[in-house]
Amino acid sequence: MKILLIAGGWSSERDISLLGARGIQKALTERGHSVTFFDLLEGFDRLLATAVGHDFAFINLHGAPGEDGLVQALLERVGCPYQGSGPAGSFLALNKAAAKQVFRQAGLPTADWCLLVRRPDPAWEPPFGWPVFVKSNTGGSSLRLGRAASRAELDAVLEDILATGDCAIVEPRLAGRDVTCGVLGQEALAPILILPEAGDFFDYTSKYANGGARELCPAPLDAATSAEVQRLALAAHRALGLEGYSRADFILGDDGSLNLLEVNTLPGMTPNSLVPKEAAVLGMSFADLLERLIDLGMQRYGR
Repeated sequence: MKILLIAGGWSSERDISLLGARGIQKALTERGHSVTFFDLLEGFDRLLATAVGHDFAFINLHGAPGEDGLVQALLERVGCPYQGSGPAGSFLALNKAAAKQVFRQAGLPTADWCLLVRRPDPAWEPPFGWPVFVKSNTGGSSLRLGRAASRAELDAVLEDILATGDCAIVEPRLAGRDVTCGVLGQEALAPILILPEAGDFFDYTSKYANGGARELCPAPLDAATSAEVQRLALAAHRALGLEGYSRADFILGDDGSLNLLEVNTLPGMTPNSLVPKEAAVLGMSFADLLERLIDLGMQRYGR
């Protein structure tokens, strides 16, 4: 199969995208596919012309463009199949404030939030009190994420986010542990418990630095809690109208409660990333997982 591997792009997560693409290209080539590496940053204006000559596009982009559905919409214009969700589901999931509205409408547990599109008035304070977590509304990879215990600290985090042209989403600090759960097809995978070692929350350093966090898969949780994580991950996937695969992130409270943080439509795809670790529990190699994603994408097009 002739596969167009789309990576890079120009979001703040470009380097992570390129890192994952190297492993994807190697694995697919070893499986006998002809893989064309396509850096969206350098070739965006040639995307449609290039896609026409390929059987399938494998998208390994993080942030926008990519997770916002733009690339998917373009590929659909020329009938090029791809893995994962379509434009609408991708766009809803990337926008955290929009996704949280969908979660609430579907009865899924998610923390209260405020969307800040500009620096608020000096007297403004979050309605749920301090401390809070502040993050880019459309960013990922735990970039531009911070905790604030005062208005001064909030303004410092906001300055970095708003300077990029993005909005900020503010949520109360939830005491607990990070749990994540992937969905493949219509099946929830084994949850992973994440224990940061380089800080007290799962930021960029914890996620990508050597020894930054312990990722326990399957998560050492009781059967009922694991089942509830899986149920909510699959429910969030369906509520957003997603396809192929996704990964939902949660906070497991000290009281056993679960709060849905966000859903990723193009989760990290290196052999050591979270979804590949979950797939390995099912006996799937990294290459097997890639082939399964391709199969699901082709099925979507009836091919």
